[in-house]
This record gives sequence, structure tokens and C-alpha cells, in this order.
Amino acid sequence: MVHQHLSVSPGPTEGTLYSESGEKLTPPEGWAFLPAGDAAVTRRVKSKSPVWVVQVKYRRRMISKGIWAPADNILVAKQEVAAKRSTPAYANERKRELARRQAKQTAYTQEFNDEVIKFLNFHPRYEKEARRLGKIITTHATPVGSGTVARTQRIPINKRAEAAVIAWMRHKTTAYDSMKISRVKGKRREARFPR
Repeated sequence: MVHQHLSVSPGPTEGTLYSESGEKLTPPEGWAFLPAGDAAVTRRVKSKSPVWVVQVKYRRRMISKGIWAPADNILVAKQEVAAKRSTPAYANERKRELARRQAKQTAYTQEFNDEVIKFLNFHPRYEKEARRLGKIITTHATPVGSGTVARTQRIPINKRAEAAVIAWMRHKTTAYDSMKISRVKGKRREARFPR
């Protein structure tokens, strides 16, 4: 069992885990937990040895909380990544990558804003108001990591813009945020889209 990549879930006490089949596991002697958060270190540890990936279910997907692996491998991976990150070449590459991401985000934000204004479809006389409202909705909906519908790639951008406008209006013009919604399947959708 030790020499395999496993997906596990947290047990009731620290250091206990459950396999996918429900078997109770304890990490082997000499292993340590590496919390999620530094993908470069995690990738290096995974390449060095078998690991146990700790996952929890969040809504409809599985989220990694980190990995259990030999402590020595975690230490070596951290040292290797730290050494790589301290080089001027890495700093330059990182700067280029951040600039590329920022340019991509700026372009997406502008495209999304245009789609919001198009969906609002205000009369030309109210173009100023449409642009102001478009900017407010876009600023709310497009930050990276916001988890809003604007960040999904599963639907076309015009549908994302439509959903973002509707969500923004729901939160700003109704009592939706203060509503008590029972945890029954379909009740939240009912509150969002009353007939």
C-alpha cells in the first residue's frame, strides 16, 4: 500500500486517513504532510516517490488539501524549488509570465465588458449609463479566482455576461442575500428564478 499513489480522504483525527474503499490508513513512518498551495513543490514530490493525495468533496468536485509523502522527499523538493526561484533567470521568466497574464486578463475584461453592454442593450441616448453599469458589473464579475460565472469557460462569453448581469441585479436590487433558503434541492434555483 505504501508504494502506490493513492487518493485518500481525511479521517476523524489528525494523521488518520481513509482510502477510496473506506479502509482506515495511517501514513507510514517517516512520511509528512505537505499542504496544497505550492504546485511546483507538489509536482517535484510526486515525481520523486509515491504519494497519498488528500482530497475532500466540495460541492460537485474534489479539492486537494495536500499530499502525504516521505519527509525527506518533501524537504529536497522544497530546497530544489527555492534554489530555482532564487536565480535571475527565474525572476525574469516570472516577470514575463505575470505580464502575459495581466495582458490576457485586461483583454478578457474588455471583451466581457463589451458583452455586458451589448446584453444591457440600452438605447443610444443612455450609452453613458450603460458603460457605467457595464464597468461596475465587469469589475465585480471578472477578478481571477472570484469563482463567479464570468470566470467559467464552459459557456460562451455572451452567456457569461448575461448570467453576470442577472446575478448582479439579483444581489443589488432584491433581498436575495438576506433570504433564508432551505437546504432542499431546487430551492435556491427557485429563489434565483421565481416564476
